[in-house]
Amino acid sequence: MSNQKQGKLICVGTGMRMAGQLTPIAQSYIENSDIVIAAVPNIFARKWLQGIAKEYICLLGYYSDVEIEGKDRRDTYRRMADTILDQVRAGKTVCAAFYGHPGIFACIAHMAIADARAEGYSAVMEPGISAEDCLVADIGIDPAKTGMQSMETTQFMIYQHVLDPTCLQILWQPGLAGDLSLKKFETNTAHLQILVNKLARYYPLEHEVILYEAATNPMEKMRIDKVRLGDLPTALLRQITTLVIPPAKAMQFDQAVIDQLNAIAEASKVSQQAA
Repeated sequence: MSNQKQGKLICVGTGMRMAGQLTPIAQSYIENSDIVIAAVPNIFARKWLQGIAKEYICLLGYYSDVEIEGKDRRDTYRRMADTILDQVRAGKTVCAAFYGHPGIFACIAHMAIADARAEGYSAVMEPGISAEDCLVADIGIDPAKTGMQSMETTQFMIYQHVLDPTCLQILWQPGLAGDLSLKKFETNTAHLQILVNKLARYYPLEHEVILYEAATNPMEKMRIDKVRLGDLPTALLRQITTLVIPPAKAMQFDQAVIDQLNAIAEASKVSQQAA
């Protein structure tokens, strides 16, 4: 006999441009769940969700928490996850909708799912089209060509990450670069200069980088601006801007590994001939 509790949580993504990027299964959950709880910034997407949901709660107002003394974004995310869990605990089938992919730069979904499962509720995540998916398509890059490293900008700045300048680099949220307070939604030239100084360990200041922003509605154009790395501190960076750094060096063969692989192939060939 199952001990599964009655409430259920499904976290879905609405895509970056909801029209055409919402998967059929995500739309089905949005339409049929008892309640939809969403953190979707685009006003047209919000109105569409409100129109088809049986009941709707918007989480965006919770971001004002950072204006309260002693609170930061972690407190906001915790309160958002708790709001979702309150509805699950009430025995409802809850659809939590996030723009893009619900598991990429969306810690709320991960927190809510972990909490729900820990309390004995069914909780799943359905994938959505993320900013990275749009980036690959819009810029026309293939991560398999050179390999790719991807990380949040402030995380790169404050940890001892080691970059590989022979592969593609994706730094997310450079518009928040260097914010250790978790209370701000912008950066400044001083923080960006520190970012550039660290990147200059791997790239020349003349290296061309890309500032990318996915379009969030059918009437909006994507942003693909190319600038010198050294000019980054004075570039226009928004919360949705992504920094794309193309390879600066050619990949180098690891001849020792190639020799080992060839030796295995040769030994296999000799074994087959002997048989």
